[in-house]
Amino acid sequence: MANSLFAESRNCEADNSFFSMPLLLFVALIGATVGGLLARQRKGELQRAKIESYALSLSYAPIGGRISEKESGKNFFRNQELEKDFLEFKTALELAKSLKDLTEEKKAARGLGASLQRQGKYQEAIKYHSMVLAISDREGEDSGNIEAYGAIVDCYTELGDLEKAGILYDKYIARLETD
Repeated sequence: MANSLFAESRNCEADNSFFSMPLLLFVALIGATVGGLLARQRKGELQRAKIESYALSLSYAPIGGRISEKESGKNFFRNQELEKDFLEFKTALELAKSLKDLTEEKKAARGLGASLQRQGKYQEAIKYHSMVLAISDREGEDSGNIEAYGAIVDCYTELGDLEKAGILYDKYIARLETD
């Protein structure tokens, strides 16, 4: 019986293990590299989808009817015409300010922030997302604040300011727990 086990174990030995090991490591390295690149690409796609879903969930219906500039801004945003949607949201913000409609002003600021964030202009995006929070404080209504905190956290993270991102992330989590 001992001889048969020895014979079986000899059949399991690799003939050229010295030459096949580097090849195996090379294939594993390529697989890890491709997997990492795909994961990074999916992360970028997920971030873009998150920003898009944030902006597209905005509804625009001011007191005097729909502001067409905001609708145009949403359409340009959907079609990834980022410069055009920025101009439309900017016009809508000015119009909402002139009408003294804080709700629509907040929605236009959200659209501007999302547009700038998608363009990679994170400092400017933070300004408009913060404007959403300031308007909420003025009108005493906090709808959209959770999304604004989340967007600001994302911007600070992209800028590499993890300390500010962490502080705002705590506020974001606190808001999630209270809502």
